[in-house]
Amino acid sequence: MIQPGLPGTTVVADPPAPAVRLPRRRGIEFTLIVVAVLLCVCGYCAVGLARKGTLPPGAAGYGAGLGVLSLLAHVAVRFRAPYADPLLLPIAVLLNGLGLVLIYRLDLDTPADQAAPIQLIWSTLGVAFFIAAVLFLRDHRVLQRYTYVSVVAALGLLTLPIFFPAVNGARIWIRIAGFSIQPGEFAKVLLAVFFAGYLAANRNALAYAGRRIWRFERLQLPAGRVLGPIVAIWLLSVGVLVLERDLGTSLLFFGLFVILLYVATGRTGWIAVGLLLACAGAMAVGHLEPHVHGRVQDWMHPFASIEAGQGPNQLAQSLFSFAAGGVTGTGLGLGHSILIGFAAKSDFILATAGEELGLAGLSAIFLLYALLVERGYRAGIALRDPFGRLLAIGLASIVALQVFVIAGGVTGLIPLTGMAMPFLAQGGSSVVTNWIIVALLIRISDVARSQYDGTAAP
Repeated sequence: MIQPGLPGTTVVADPPAPAVRLPRRRGIEFTLIVVAVLLCVCGYCAVGLARKGTLPPGAAGYGAGLGVLSLLAHVAVRFRAPYADPLLLPIAVLLNGLGLVLIYRLDLDTPADQAAPIQLIWSTLGVAFFIAAVLFLRDHRVLQRYTYVSVVAALGLLTLPIFFPAVNGARIWIRIAGFSIQPGEFAKVLLAVFFAGYLAANRNALAYAGRRIWRFERLQLPAGRVLGPIVAIWLLSVGVLVLERDLGTSLLFFGLFVILLYVATGRTGWIAVGLLLACAGAMAVGHLEPHVHGRVQDWMHPFASIEAGQGPNQLAQSLFSFAAGGVTGTGLGLGHSILIGFAAKSDFILATAGEELGLAGLSAIFLLYALLVERGYRAGIALRDPFGRLLAIGLASIVALQVFVIAGGVTGLIPLTGMAMPFLAQGGSSVVTNWIIVALLIRISDVARSQYDGTAAP
């Protein structure tokens, strides 16, 4: 630039800085998907070789089916969410594929109860919902318009199972014409939308005005007119779940409520209050509800049934499976976790992974979940709009809480609660819901990354 102030000189403006365009990284995503599909096919073949000494006849069909579904999902992301996080979809493909392998392995011990083909159908439906969400939901902020519609729909879904017979002591399923659906799985996504929308709209009132709790100056309750509605919705949803004896989902909703309230207000006191209330509620329900009391007793004395000469219960069999696996595992297809019983393919699917893949394989699975949650948190933190930030953190927290509750239950860390391990366990409603969660996180991460090169909508 020419120096100003001298006769006959003019000022020339500096050229504008070139726009920085972030890499889309769709090639990385495609490569990781190929690796994920190959790992799942290798696991499928390993089961056949271990059990029958030959490659299973459906290996090519399984690999082709999983590959086509993954490719269709990748194409949808490439064209509609080009800036999305490249790790979310491959992690979902790998976990879902591994779940199909483990269920197929357990099916070999239960010829009369084949769950893998049905799980593959549900997985296909889940990928279809994933593709639909990526293609037609162009902006996650549209969901904020349906804040109150979401909570009404969620409460309706939670109430439906009350009118159907209980299964294994809990009223959480709807069984019609041989098919079973768990409405609570879909309700958790709707409640996440409601919590995110309501807290985003009232975050200022929640963070400031309020009444001090006893002598704690830093812990103040927001005004009742602001906090009251969301507490009422939470209590209503948890109350319905307690009536249905679905305490695992009740714990998940409570954790989701406390986490989002903390993120919206920035007050660490909510974490302490949440932990105290959770402990008090757990103690009360554990003493008053016979079904839960039995599970607490099993947790405190997992080998009591063996000492009484009645044989090992499910929790004891699960602990035996983890012990038998050691560090490297017995190998796919060579374990005995089917001895756990009717919940081996659902609640205790993690025991099969621990026995046949060992501590090393189990740690890898937990790292995949941790990475999935971390990428969801990262997308939320990078967003500029409060609703998207709360929604992303809420969806990622659903996965984190669910993994903690299930893993803690089957390993004896906490009392067992009947829930499905995301993507791994048998359960159609669960796998469809988790694919929807991944789709929303991909849509949010696309906006989070694209906003830095000026391509995002204001």
